[in-house]
Amino acid sequence: MSTLFDLSGKAAIVTGASRGIGRAIALRLAQHGALVTVSSRHLDACEAVVGEIAAAGGRARAQACHIGRKEDLAALAERSLAAWGGIDILVCNAAINPHFGPSATIGDDAFDRTLASNVRSNFWLANMVLPGMAERGGGAVIVVSSIAGLRGSASLGAYAISKAADLQLVRNIAVEWGPRGIRANAIAPGLVRTDFARALWEDPLTRARRERETPLKRLGEPDEIAGAAVFLASPAASFMTGQTLVIDGGLTAGPPADV
Repeated sequence: MSTLFDLSGKAAIVTGASRGIGRAIALRLAQHGALVTVSSRHLDACEAVVGEIAAAGGRARAQACHIGRKEDLAALAERSLAAWGGIDILVCNAAINPHFGPSATIGDDAFDRTLASNVRSNFWLANMVLPGMAERGGGAVIVVSSIAGLRGSASLGAYAISKAADLQLVRNIAVEWGPRGIRANAIAPGLVRTDFARALWEDPLTRARRERETPLKRLGEPDEIAGAAVFLASPAASFMTGQTLVIDGGLTAGPPADV
């Protein structure tokens, strides 16, 4: 393997890693040599991913974690540190979206839970991991955001606000921790075929409109996001920090020529 993307011996935490984009990232990080903590709310689902990694010759461990609970996040950081001896890569992927519709119709509880799960949990976990990462000489933080954080939305208002805040979070981490060798970047996927986005891509009209407006004329797949995470975690991205990598089939670039 080229050393440019070699993650051998690097310890990683991936939240929301039991399915979809998180699962794909965990599998690919392990394939490139990382020691991966696979985390989500359901331990059995995490263990299934760990089994996949082990079957492919990689090393991983499973840990249940509810990202809305600070004590769960602290345990995730502490047990990963104990298991691997340090943390070099943090991937904040877990997120929620309890409300689909106009912003005026979202309840206070749903709004608060969206911001708490999608922003505050990442803020908490990063602050738990960053000091130890700096002591090891540096590392990489990757936050999976969304193109919803780059555009206005008539149906994903609170979610879009939270994803925009995540983009600022990585900029702040880059500025504060860059002098200690830590890089922080975000990935902003377009519509990807995951369980999380099922309500969008299973709706025939929504899917047809998105495919029509996207230059590549299709939706994304989880593994197409995972490659970006490997890049951002690896020496290949050693001079990249505070940035957002958009992976959306060209949607935000503009409509295709035949539209």
